[in-house]
Amino acid sequence: MSNQTIDRRSFLKGAAASAAAVIGTQLAATDTAPAAAAAAEAKEAEQSGDKVISRPGSDFMVDVIKATGIEYIASNPGSSFRSLQESIVNYGGNKKPEFLTCMHEESSVAMAHGYAKAAGKPMGIMAHGTVGLQHATMAVYNAWCDRVPIMMFAGNILDADKRRPGVEWYHCVQDPAAIHRDFTKWDDQPLSLQHFAESVMRAYKIATTPPMGPVLITADGDLAEGPIHDEKKLRIPKLTISIPSQGDSGAVSEAAKMLVAAERPVILADRMARSQEGMKRLVELAEMLNAPVVDIGSRMNFPTTHYLCRGEDRRALIMGADVVLLLEVADPWGQFNTISDPHHEYRRLGKADVKTIHISLGDTLTKSNYQDMQRFMPVDLPISGDAQATLPALTEAVKREAGIARRTALADRSSKLRTDYARMKERARAAAGEGWDAKPVSTARLSAHLWNTIKNEQWCLATSGIQWNRNLWPATEYCNFLGGSGGSGVGYSAPAAVGAALANRDKGIVTVSIEGDGDLMYAPGVLWTAAHHKIPILMVMHNNRAYHQEVMHLQKMAGLHNRRMDQAAIGTTIENPNIDFAKLAQSMGVWSQGPVTDPGAIGPALSKALAVVKRGEPALIDVVCQGR
Repeated sequence: MSNQTIDRRSFLKGAAASAAAVIGTQLAATDTAPAAAAAAEAKEAEQSGDKVISRPGSDFMVDVIKATGIEYIASNPGSSFRSLQESIVNYGGNKKPEFLTCMHEESSVAMAHGYAKAAGKPMGIMAHGTVGLQHATMAVYNAWCDRVPIMMFAGNILDADKRRPGVEWYHCVQDPAAIHRDFTKWDDQPLSLQHFAESVMRAYKIATTPPMGPVLITADGDLAEGPIHDEKKLRIPKLTISIPSQGDSGAVSEAAKMLVAAERPVILADRMARSQEGMKRLVELAEMLNAPVVDIGSRMNFPTTHYLCRGEDRRALIMGADVVLLLEVADPWGQFNTISDPHHEYRRLGKADVKTIHISLGDTLTKSNYQDMQRFMPVDLPISGDAQATLPALTEAVKREAGIARRTALADRSSKLRTDYARMKERARAAAGEGWDAKPVSTARLSAHLWNTIKNEQWCLATSGIQWNRNLWPATEYCNFLGGSGGSGVGYSAPAAVGAALANRDKGIVTVSIEGDGDLMYAPGVLWTAAHHKIPILMVMHNNRAYHQEVMHLQKMAGLHNRRMDQAAIGTTIENPNIDFAKLAQSMGVWSQGPVTDPGAIGPALSKALAVVKRGEPALIDVVCQGR
């Protein structure tokens, strides 16, 4: 027994020696692992380099993309476009286009969506075969519904003889665009480099011609990886952009007569303006008629400081109108009619004899399966044409139609209209004050603090799920409000805001967004993208710890069925545990603070965040809020 006895000192000494040996072995393995991995990669590269292709087809593809002026391509990397990605970063120098790394294809597309609305031009995205295209679908549908141009490139290997066995077959497809064809404007699968060049130019032209929309070009992997043959024959066509079409001159003259003769005209603008010039044109027409304008909000159509801006009075104005001019309105029927929820009872909002004029290209871009065209409404004077392009002709026609006496009568409306505008704003301010000191924080107070933070900046509210911003903030620039997602698909907000911030980065515009907690959790990886690519944006969480709209839907159903309402939190709330969005953002390299529960702490937190944004970095403030 004495030979087998180990005293404490001997045991510790032996254990220490053994541990040192183990640690030494581990350190040696750690030291050699990177070298071994590098050697293996070098050997694989050397083997693949036995047949060097110094001028692959993907180089020419990059030349084509550069010729469109596309500055960025957002993507989650994928092997089906590996050659095109390599050509972008090496042959193209990773400049115009620059490759932006995303964590999900849905984020790539939503980023491009927000970018296009802020920049006024499309950027690119790449999707990896079947899997990438399926991931991207919801975001593509949003862009389609919002009539926003996006240049999409999909990797694929059409020739089955060239596919490696296994995964590559799962990720390839005969018709890559089929899954998106119901909600894209055009697609093509070029099988030669010349075909690719012509299709990309055609796609860009189609995407940016109103009504705009996403387009999809397949970049065949075999075509990209193989050598260019007979390059002297290849040509990159010149890119020309179509001039938006105007409405028929006779119809425009008839519209002017109807508007000048109207006693209570109202203008509804939705996807009308594409630029500051579009806003200017609408202001000129509205002032000529002294007609109130309801900005439905898909774009920034009209300055909120103008006495004719009457968005909050939409229903009352429509109920009293004798002539309504609609400008690129996505849902005309819904402006004059409603169906109650949950009993589905019909109610007419407008007068039975109200006359309607609609200037829109909506009828020229309609599919069959997806129902984004909304319910059909007969219009008294439908004018097929781009609204922004048609407004100057309409304004001139109004000037010609209105004689001196009529112009005087139109001008006499000003006093009442100014009074009505002032009352509308006072009602909004009074409503915003309700629950000012409440905990959780009211959304009106959140909006007010955010405005106080950015009011001295040139600003852009890229995304927001609350209406107080339009009701309370003085907005006069087209960049101020970018509107919603189009298709109301969850997961749009944060990536779209980052895309808008990318477009605004070099303009000196401070980009802000108000993020729903449930929406952000669909695509939190975009926080990393913003940090990695140094995209400055101030995100403020509207953290109500629920999918609150769904909470209300369940409450409504419980009331309809005469059942208990306290169960509405099941399956709809985001708590137990509560998500710590500040820690989530910090883990991805984004400066953050929160959760903020004291209303008095919001202002100081936002000031700190703005300082971070102004030095070129993203920031996030997590504010625990009321449901809506």
